[in-house]
This record gives sequence, C-alpha cells and structure tokens, in this order.
Amino acid sequence: MSRQKNPARRAATALAAMLLTGAAGPALADTLLTYPVPPQLMYAAHNDDFTVRVRTPGGEWRDLYEYRVQVDTDTKQNASLVYFDFDGTVELEAMKNNGRFAEVSVAPLSSVVKPRREGSILRMTLTKPERFSLQFDDDRLRNLHIVAGAPPPARPTGADVVYFGPGFHVPPAGLDHFPVKSGQRVHMDGGAVLKGAFDLSGIRDVKISGRGLLWDPGRAIDLEKARDVEISDLIIVNSDRKDAARVMNIRNSENVTVSQMTGFTSGKWSDGINISTSRHVKVRDGYLRVSDDAVVVYAVADCPICRQKAAQTGIPDPNPPGDTFDIQISNMRLWVDVAHALYIGHFGDNADPRTIRDVTFDNIDVANLDEDDPDWEGVIAAYSGDSTLIRDITFSNVRVDRIEEGKLINIVAGNNPRYNKAPGRGIDGLTIRNVAYTGQGMPSQSIIRGLSPQTAVKNVTIENLTIGGKPVKSAKDGDIAVSGEISGLSFR
Repeated sequence: MSRQKNPARRAATALAAMLLTGAAGPALADTLLTYPVPPQLMYAAHNDDFTVRVRTPGGEWRDLYEYRVQVDTDTKQNASLVYFDFDGTVELEAMKNNGRFAEVSVAPLSSVVKPRREGSILRMTLTKPERFSLQFDDDRLRNLHIVAGAPPPARPTGADVVYFGPGFHVPPAGLDHFPVKSGQRVHMDGGAVLKGAFDLSGIRDVKISGRGLLWDPGRAIDLEKARDVEISDLIIVNSDRKDAARVMNIRNSENVTVSQMTGFTSGKWSDGINISTSRHVKVRDGYLRVSDDAVVVYAVADCPICRQKAAQTGIPDPNPPGDTFDIQISNMRLWVDVAHALYIGHFGDNADPRTIRDVTFDNIDVANLDEDDPDWEGVIAAYSGDSTLIRDITFSNVRVDRIEEGKLINIVAGNNPRYNKAPGRGIDGLTIRNVAYTGQGMPSQSIIRGLSPQTAVKNVTIENLTIGGKPVKSAKDGDIAVSGEISGLSFR
C-alpha cells in the first residue's frame, strides 16, 4: 500500500503540514499530516478506550482524535479509529486507558508493524503507509484501527471543482445526499466530515478525492448508470442504521476505479463494496471492516433510475443492464464480522439470464471472518442461482488469518429458495491459487457442490493451497465436501 517517494510532493505536503499545525521553518524530509475534528463531533464521536499520538522522529508529539466506530452487527461493539498521513518515517504511541493488558497482536498478520512495549505504552515506527489494527489481549471487538496513509493528492483547480474544507458539512436543505454533476471534481480536505452520502446516478466523468470522512451516511456512495468515475482516499464510517449502511454500490456502470478507500459498517445490509451488472471496474488498496459481505459481485438487473426514466418518457432503456465482467479487486485488507469476504453472488435475472465473468481477486488479507449461517459462509465463495452463469474467476494470493465461524471455500451451483426463483446455469472455470490459511479459529467444512447437469460446477483448479502450513493436495486434505454435479476438479 505504499507509494513511491516524490521529492516535490514531499516538499508540498510538508508545507501543508506546517499550515495545518502552525509550525514554521524549512520543510523536513519526514512529512506528517494530522487533521482536526469538527466541534460537532468532538464529544459525540469520541472513544476513550485509547490515547494515541504521532510525531516525526525527534519532533513534537501530536495527539490524534480517537473516533468511535461501531463494529459487528451481532454485538454492536465500539472499536476505535485514528488516521493521519505521512511520507518518510513517523513514530506512533498508543496507550490502553481502561485496565491492564498482557499481550498485543497486530492484524492482519502480514503487517510489518512491530509494536514495542514500554510499560503501559506501545511504540511503533512506520516507514510506509499502512492500515492495520491492534488487539489488546485478543479483544477483537474493541480494538484500535490505525489508518496511516500517504499524503493524498493536492486539491484540484478549475471551475468544475467542488471543495469541502475542514469542518462539518451537511447536504443542501431537503436532501439526504450531496449532489454531484457530470464533469465535476469533488475534493475533501483532511478534517472535512460530511454527514451524508454521494448519489452518482446517471453521471459521467467524475472524480472524488481527498482525506475527507463520510460520517454515518447510510448508503455512502451509490453509482447507478454511471461511467468514467474515480474515487480515492476517502474514509467512511457507518454505525447501526435501519436502512442499508453500505460503503459503496456500483450498479449498471462502467469504467470505475476505487482506490485507497477505508470503510467501516455495522447494521442492516451493511456490505462493503457491491458490484452488479457492471464492467471495467477496479477496486484496489483498500481497508474494509464490515458486517456483511466485504466485496461482492452480482448479476442482479434491478435499475431504479432506468425504471424512472422509462416511466417518464414511455421509452424503454436503450442500454439495459447487461453482464458483469472485467472486475479486478486487488491489494485489499478485510475484516468481516458477518457473511462472506470475497463473493460471486447468487442474485440474477431469470427473465434475461446474465453472466458474471473475468473477475479477479488478488493480494487479499482477511484478518477475521465470522458467519454462523451455513448458506452464507465463505472467505472464498461463489453461488450460481437465478439463471446466472459464473465463469473465468480467479482468487489468488489470499492470506486468511482467522475464521471464527464459517467456511474457507464455498463454491455452489444451485437454487436457494430463500433468495432464488430458479437455479443458476452453473460455474465453469474457477481458480484458487496461492491461498494460505493459518488454521486459527473453528471453521466449518468447505463445500464444492453442483446441482444438476444444467447447474454444474466445472473446471475448478485449486493450486498451492495451505492450511496451517500444510499443503492441500486433495479434498480430504482441505476438509472440503465435494458433491453433486462436479467435473474437472483438480488439486495442484
């Protein structure tokens, strides 16, 4: 998740740091940006479980604001979040305020962060941007999440720029979202907190960037019939809500890039990033802790904006929703309190059968997964239902730290009466490569299952899968139940 060092940018960000903090003097080699919290959230959004501060080596310590973030919709616990940006090297201190602790762990396990304990204080040195969490005595519900990013791009200029500076912002009167028009560049400075969502329905050529924070927005970012959209660097925090509390929906859209996104959700339908009937989508370099599917790819054809336009004009949509293809998910860190981590999903369109194809998940860390409903368990999962065909899917370089409850693998071509009106058209061509699971937790048995010759699982390759350090060379080695209509299953 690091970015290449650039002397010009480092000088610019050092100047920005001085302007934000009131410091004076020449630009330093090490740059640190910390951001104010709006007065409206100073007490309302704070969690006092930890005290955290940061500095450049030899510089003055800066206190960070510890945001309260609700996690795990089953228990609705309050974890903590701090964020800052830097280039070069920074030193970080964290103290647990309430009670003693015996040990501390870092998640995900692939993190390079090595805390040093000095009495009741943990000290860390960071030399590259990283998103990670600290667990005190393995408390995974009241842990400390640290988002240490690279300095975001500078504020763009021009007549089409919509700018949100530090402070608390609400949507225009009568709206629950911030409207965005085609061609606009939306930029949020660090310290900008927006109490609302972005509705990107029907727009084109839009960029949203900056280290702003969307606070309890519900469906934070909605794309419907959008194209040529770039979204980067945002932080989204959703708590328990009666409506859907997702990070992002990408529906019936194309040419979408999402990078450096951080998201927390808890509550009803609180998925991370949902992608449906879309094409040419890239999601990379993100961190999600969610209480539903973390990243899911669907073929559902529902398009509210299409129905609305057709009703207004009497003319059917000239470009109706189509297949889902060319989807790339990479360099993600995920913590899943409920449901799947990586999912090719069960929804589709029986009236106009669709295909999900050419989807890749690569370089993914799953710090924790918990799901106790057998139908919806799976770090790596695909379910073909509602006449959908799933083909040419790759899961590669996936590291799984712990499965509290749930399955490592859940590949099914079937018909689930809870959600499907008809069987799927099967799964053909699915590769699981370079997947390492520590074996920690209490996972249930993995599944590969086909329903019938018309709804079968074909050509599944499992290559270099290890569980607890041991290579999996057969279904028995991996505790995988294989049943029904299966052909072309191989282990390497």
